Amino acid sequence: MTTIRQDDFIDSVADALQFISYYHPLDFVWGVHKAWEMEQNPAAKDAMAQILINSRMCAQGHRPICQDTGIVTVFLRIGMNVRWDATLSVAAMVNEGVRRAYTHPDNVLRASILEDPAGKRRNTGDNTPAVIHMEVVEGDTVDVRVAAKGGGSENKSKLAMLNPSDSVLDWVVKTVPTMGAGWCPPGMLGIGIGGTAEKAAVLAKESLMDPIDIHELRERGPSNRGEELRLEIMDAVNRLGIGAQGLGGLTTVLDVKIKEFPTHAASLPVAMIPNCAATRHAHFVLDGSGPALQTPPDINDWPDITWEVGEGVRRVNLDHVTREEAASWQPGDTLLLSGKMLTGRDAAHKKMQELISSGEGLPDGVDLRDRFIYYVGPVDPVRDEVVGPAGPTTSTRMDKFTDFILEQTGLLGMIGKAERGPAGIEAIRKHGAVYLMAVGGAAYLVSKAITSSRVVAFPELGMEAIYEFEVRDMPVSVAVDSRGISVHDTGPKIWREKIETQALELM
Repeated sequence: MTTIRQDDFIDSVADALQFISYYHPLDFVWGVHKAWEMEQNPAAKDAMAQILINSRMCAQGHRPICQDTGIVTVFLRIGMNVRWDATLSVAAMVNEGVRRAYTHPDNVLRASILEDPAGKRRNTGDNTPAVIHMEVVEGDTVDVRVAAKGGGSENKSKLAMLNPSDSVLDWVVKTVPTMGAGWCPPGMLGIGIGGTAEKAAVLAKESLMDPIDIHELRERGPSNRGEELRLEIMDAVNRLGIGAQGLGGLTTVLDVKIKEFPTHAASLPVAMIPNCAATRHAHFVLDGSGPALQTPPDINDWPDITWEVGEGVRRVNLDHVTREEAASWQPGDTLLLSGKMLTGRDAAHKKMQELISSGEGLPDGVDLRDRFIYYVGPVDPVRDEVVGPAGPTTSTRMDKFTDFILEQTGLLGMIGKAERGPAGIEAIRKHGAVYLMAVGGAAYLVSKAITSSRVVAFPELGMEAIYEFEVRDMPVSVAVDSRGISVHDTGPKIWREKIETQALELM
């Protein structure tokens, strides 16, 4: 009988979560690099270059790949012959590991978990509790798989109860475009088929723990219907032309994972969960010999990629930019921003709208007229950092506030991640504003462009407070221009047509 000590279990969980916050799985790095080499759309290729550069920087600097350090999900397979030398429950030990990882002084991770989700939504402060799936199995070890899943990709999860005669492939191809780019492609699609509704969702999440191996599967050929479906879905989704960050291109998914479970004769439950460009997961086994700690990879295994400022890049001074200048920007243009900007996410937007509507007005220091607001919730700084990793959050969540804020404050532009929805685009067109896109999954790289940071309002909101950042040469793309033309509409359409044309030429 194996004895698992409490401290060994807690230390192993904490170590794994710290490890995955700054080390991408190498199979993911190689998958993105392969896609980068193949990519023909310059905008998508540029986005993947930033993701790869950011990945290498995080591996070297031991700082988070993404400012959204995720909600922790843990899969436990506990052997029936295991004995615990512990005073805490298994769930309490997991959560203690999470707590220690997320409050580690050398690499503080962002606390994103809110209790009372349908009410006051209070931050727990240490990213607990984790979502835990436990299974008792034969054996004398504890098998642990840990993941940290960002909200942007998790929010794009889909579930359908199909008819038994329906096509899973057709449903996926129809559904993926509805997910937009807020899940930060290129990434993986995890698909669970069978069981019940909740079982399909768990299968989909669990499938994302597996390494990227679609190219090996293609080389050896599928051996069953599940493997055939993986290849069919990957090819069909990439033919959609959505591309990296939704800008249009050849690669939207790097791999498709499928797990199945027997289901009722009248049912075909299907769940699809995407993994983003900040794919984070680790696996370890406890056998009673002590903690199972992660082994750092060799930094030389990362591709040596640089990002160069092209000739067409415009430099923009945010302290003096005018509406006339912004109106000249075209969808897809690359800008380098310097100067001061404010930040604000969901909670700050809601609070601003309430204050304006009540007649109280905005706090001192929050003057948005002819300024830019960045949708971000940064990681706390450590050591000599001005700010921790500070990549963009999904912009569509702010669409409900956009018309009101533009009309009431005179805001000129917004910076965020992925596409805007119809309401957001119409508000941008109506008020002659602009929307700029920063690359999701490049948070540490973006933070290096921030030269100063201070909280100017709502400090009680924690990472959702309003900050004033001063930036130097922060790279962004024009995603929606002042006429309401969105690169997330035009880009994928152009590349879908190019892919279809290339396929016809090869026939």
